[in-house]
Amino acid sequence: MAIDLSGKVAIVTGAGGGLGREHALALAARGAKVVVNDLGGARDGTGGSATAAEKVVEEIKKRGGEALANGASVSDFAAVEAMVAEAMKKWGRVDILINNAGILRDKTFAKMEIADFRTVLDVHLMGAVHCTKAVWEIMRGQNYGRIVFTTSSSGLYGNFGQSNYGAAKMALVGLMQTLSLEGAKHNIRVNCLAPTAATRMTQDIMPPEVLARLKPEAVSPAIVFLASDAAPSRAIICAGAGSFERAYITLTPGAFIGTGKDAADQLAAKIETVSARKDEIVPESALDQGRIEITNAQAAG
Repeated sequence: MAIDLSGKVAIVTGAGGGLGREHALALAARGAKVVVNDLGGARDGTGGSATAAEKVVEEIKKRGGEALANGASVSDFAAVEAMVAEAMKKWGRVDILINNAGILRDKTFAKMEIADFRTVLDVHLMGAVHCTKAVWEIMRGQNYGRIVFTTSSSGLYGNFGQSNYGAAKMALVGLMQTLSLEGAKHNIRVNCLAPTAATRMTQDIMPPEVLARLKPEAVSPAIVFLASDAAPSRAIICAGAGSFERAYITLTPGAFIGTGKDAADQLAAKIETVSARKDEIVPESALDQGRIEITNAQAAG
């Protein structure tokens, strides 16, 4: 059955170009009314213009959809609240939030200024926090919500020269894990998307033949799914070049070592056993780690 988003209202941040633009167009094509948010700044977050967002709104309208342009910086909570209020005034609800806005300030950690680390965190992490906080009570009140955080393989697995970006992106996974639990009883489903796409954010780090395969529109089907009634919760969906995968954070069964004076030495000696992935699990919550540890301790006597 085809996914139908008719009657739903979506906010897509960083939607003036690249992935965000494709996400906004894809959601609108399925019937959603879309707030197209984009500061219109440079790749490093400097500058700003609402023109990019307005162009995407015009595209949506030409295709018969409904859309609203917004130039708020996601790092400005008051501006984000005003954006959400504007959507509520126009359409009366917010059903979908796609946290896509981001910037890059890549350097090795040795050469990176603290200000560049903090700015990337402010946009990726706190920007997503601001937008999510601004819609959270609305979604709780209407007993429906779909929220997507844009994570990255740079956060999940690391990438040279992107300590700030990777830290921010992995932080979003932690945010997703907890909000999915807190939103469950209100039918708010929270997920992460880890995209691989050729955008201005990646144009300098991939060869042309690879970029040609990694069209941003190849990622957006994942967004349509995660915005739908059928969306899961607590999923990390990876997407690129028409391929889709799912990433998991797992926990091994471990081994009981004890608390003796030689515990560190025993850990060193048994690290392969501790690391063995046979029978690993995907924890349902933070409590599962403690349960495994107590079980191992009790089994050891």
